[in-house]
Amino acid sequence: MDNYQLENELQHLERVLSHIAAEHRFPLSYWRGRLNAVLAARLVPSQRTRARKLDDLLRVLETRAPQIG
Repeated sequence: MDNYQLENELQHLERVLSHIAAEHRFPLSYWRGRLNAVLAARLVPSQRTRARKLDDLLRVLETRAPQIG
């Protein structure tokens, strides 16, 4: 991802993850995949900080999600 794509993806994830619940219509694994793609990219320090905050938030949601299966 180039820097423009990374910035757009971070902004989108910040908006969505701050408003979703564990029971959101998209599975949390979908958001985990998108966030992992960002975390795997070359990030500037400020982007890395934002991505880590999103990772923490998503981990909380994943912990609260009802176990299926």
